[in-house]
Amino acid sequence: MPTHPHPHKEPWLPYSGRGHRDPQAGQPAVQVERLSVRYGKADSNALNAVSLEVAIGQRVALVGPNGAGKSTLLRALAGLVKPRSGQVALYGNPVGACHHRTAYLPQRTDLDWDSPLTVSDLVMTGRYVHLGWLNWPGQADRVRVRRVLERMGIADLAERQIGGLSGGQQQRTLLARALVQEASLFLLDEPLNAVDEGTRDVVDEVLMRHTKCGGSVLAATHDLGRLTESFDRAVYLREGRVESVLPFGSDPSASPAPHPASRGASK
Repeated sequence: MPTHPHPHKEPWLPYSGRGHRDPQAGQPAVQVERLSVRYGKADSNALNAVSLEVAIGQRVALVGPNGAGKSTLLRALAGLVKPRSGQVALYGNPVGACHHRTAYLPQRTDLDWDSPLTVSDLVMTGRYVHLGWLNWPGQADRVRVRRVLERMGIADLAERQIGGLSGGQQQRTLLARALVQEASLFLLDEPLNAVDEGTRDVVDEVLMRHTKCGGSVLAATHDLGRLTESFDRAVYLREGRVESVLPFGSDPSASPAPHPASRGASK
């Protein structure tokens, strides 16, 4: 299977664009049409004509083997990789116009945890997309951070350096940053990977409440045990293509039904 390189470490502040637009009425949170992505001089695409939709208030899982293109798809939606072809719209707008509405959480191992930032500092960076680069956080921002830390069960870690956190604490911190950003769309890469059971429960509760309040979630996951209870449906990727869709209530261990877009696709 071909490998597709990407940067070892993701930026802590991937959203510096300020061309914000309001959502277009009646449009889904995510609309992807025949998206293809190729890294650098790779001899094949990391994504091949991928099409999918995430409706407002929906939780959608991306499943499939390693190298299937799940992370690449999330990075494309976050505006971190440039499509080779195809169309991507978030709330009916171009990706670059929706940074304030989109929170991207990469895999924890793709981030540099040796930073001198404290937990409170890192969570506060979620406010920067609203504040801009020339404004300092105010009292309202600090109160918002404190309340979110309490909700995530990590208020006692507010002044701890992020390098001293456990895997579960790191994940709670990243999700707290997304909540402080007040984003509508969460793009999550393996949010339940190598975390404790308590953190799994917290993540599930946060994502469920987020979608009940009108938010949307697209998450890459290998945790098939919670697939049907944590998501409305799952999109199965293999070798950069959408192979099938698992509707809500299906058995993730069963063979998925073919996706219409994958029929007749060349391998």
